Amino acid sequence: TYEVVKMGTGSEVVSKGATVTVHATGIVAETSKKFWSTKDAGQQPFTYQAGVGGVITGWDQGCLGMKLNEVRKLNIPAEEGYGKQGFPAWGIPPGGTLDFEIEVLKI
Repeated sequence: TYEVVKMGTGSEVVSKGATVTVHATGIVAETSKKFWSTKDAGQQPFTYQAGVGGVITGWDQGCLGMKLNEVRKLNIPAEEGYGKQGFPAWGIPPGGTLDFEIEVLKI
């Protein structure tokens, strides 16, 4: 599920196959622990190809339709994130729910 925090601008939207650059911050819902942010020191905005499976499913689907400068909060259940195995290296527990804040910088 997602919530629009800030409406985007323009007519172009994130669609399947588009190259998108975003700011992203990910938090484990169960522990409130931040595991990654492009806004942290030494990090840079993240670029990926939308809708083709290059990122976790919940992110891939949750960003479709976003406009430039739009900010969304995504709530991603484990089955659309890192699943039953989690991602221990990042502190994501097995079956962990993820909360992401995504801001589209470039489409």
